[in-house]
Amino acid sequence: MNFPDHLLPTELCWAANALSLAIILACVKSAPWRHLKDTSLLNVFMAGIVGLMLVWAVNAGIKPGLNFHLLGATLLSLMFGPQLAIIALALVLLGITAFGMAGWLSYGLNLMLMVVIPAMFSWGVFRWVDRKLPNHLFVYIFVVGFFCAGVAITLCGLASSFVLTESAIYKREYLGEHYLPYYIFMAWSEAMLTGMAVTLMAAFRPSWLSTFNDKRYLKTK
Repeated sequence: MNFPDHLLPTELCWAANALSLAIILACVKSAPWRHLKDTSLLNVFMAGIVGLMLVWAVNAGIKPGLNFHLLGATLLSLMFGPQLAIIALALVLLGITAFGMAGWLSYGLNLMLMVVIPAMFSWGVFRWVDRKLPNHLFVYIFVVGFFCAGVAITLCGLASSFVLTESAIYKREYLGEHYLPYYIFMAWSEAMLTGMAVTLMAAFRPSWLSTFNDKRYLKTK
């Protein structure tokens, strides 16, 4: 995570920047901005950006490009949908990049790995659960909130490792021994915190979760 400049091939970085720009523009065009017309939700959206910027700033690492921090992508996707989640996390990444915690040239690649992949995976899981599984509060919290968040950050680690090994930056054996095992703890932390946040919001602030319908998950029981 948080790739610095000049770690990866320049051509790869520019290709990722072009793709990321296209994705951001598509999100801006298709985002449900009407949700943010509610002042309280707009405040929550802005507070989430600031809060995650602080969370991303607290990271640990062993070598360039091999650092760890929580993401919050699943939580934002459940709260605002994938488009607004990607926009919010793009601003978070912009902030930590401005403070020198990631590279400008690698911005697009960082966005793809830490934002787009986990956010779209989380949205895909939610859509699948919404269609295939029972409308039960436990299913929403445990599968969509807890389990999905843990898998999403693990995918981020696997995708990052793939990029690093295919670019001949680190050997696969080194990453398998010194980098990927830490994602067991990262996945558990991400899953626990996301699950708790979703539980609290479903109980006390269901309007903050655009994917949660209390008539479906609660009042029909």
